[in-house]
Amino acid sequence: MNRRTALGIGTAATAGTVLGLAGPATAAPGAAGTDEAGGGGSPAGRVAWAYQGAKARAGGNWYAQISVAGPDGTPQIAVQENAETVVEAYSVNKIAVATAVLDKVDRGLLTLDQRVEVTAAIVVPGGDGIFSLDNAYPSSVTLGHVLAALLTVSDDTAVRLCGLVAPAAEINQILVGKGFPNTQVEPVANPNRFFLGTSTARETHDLLQALVGGTLLSPASTTFLLNLLRSPIAFNDGIRRTMSSDERARVATKAGWFANARHEAGVIFSPAGAPVLTYVLFADGQADPDNFGATHPAVQARAVLGPKFLAAVDGLNNPHAPSRRARRYQPSNGG
Repeated sequence: MNRRTALGIGTAATAGTVLGLAGPATAAPGAAGTDEAGGGGSPAGRVAWAYQGAKARAGGNWYAQISVAGPDGTPQIAVQENAETVVEAYSVNKIAVATAVLDKVDRGLLTLDQRVEVTAAIVVPGGDGIFSLDNAYPSSVTLGHVLAALLTVSDDTAVRLCGLVAPAAEINQILVGKGFPNTQVEPVANPNRFFLGTSTARETHDLLQALVGGTLLSPASTTFLLNLLRSPIAFNDGIRRTMSSDERARVATKAGWFANARHEAGVIFSPAGAPVLTYVLFADGQADPDNFGATHPAVQARAVLGPKFLAAVDGLNNPHAPSRRARRYQPSNGG
């Protein structure tokens, strides 16, 4: 029995369930005739070309949807590959969990400053995050702190803490109501615990589009969630690895890793704060499955794609989307 099976944090793979769009990736018009450095063609075409090259080098199975903002802001699909295949989303589904919790905040059922009890029994030992490191239980934190840990350092215990205020059945009901029937956590015997469950590349893409479009949550909750995903301590091994601090601040991202899967999904913004590229890159079956670091083939592929995506959307704007400028990174030396 593996660690997450025993502790209720991950699930066994179900990536063989295919609902449609299986087979080779479809690329946007303009992909043909572009070069690997990204010159020529449309922005969507350059994105498609870069994706195909990185995927081929990494190998394995990919489930992807990537869109680029068109001249009028309408998303233009650059890549669709197995986009309707239901897969284990792992920690990428922490965005969906946070969405359900913040939906309850928006409806006045929860507040970000309310306290959540952290007991020794609820802490996941040896996992990702910070709660297992402080050795100071029982304690309490605010719900805002829980969500910050959930989405920045991808804390495993934070999943369980979210379950205290949003049981599995309620999370799934909220997500179905928002139009995401395949983006679901997996309930267990304890109603306040769950495996992180499944999604599809298309649904995760559409959830991110709804988030930046302001139709998923209230303005305050949208800003809160995006600030976490764009923070300097959010995942930096993949898309953001070889970017400057200012470039990293233009990317809202969440990664998920377990067994032989390495996933990442997010949004790239223009320097003015307009969302111009949405990516979902679910991948499994690559070599080196026990490597959870930056040298895993799929993670390396995403590190190559990050700067190419930025170059492809250079100069793009999205005139009809809300502008969401990043907080400027200001390191502190104490005091």
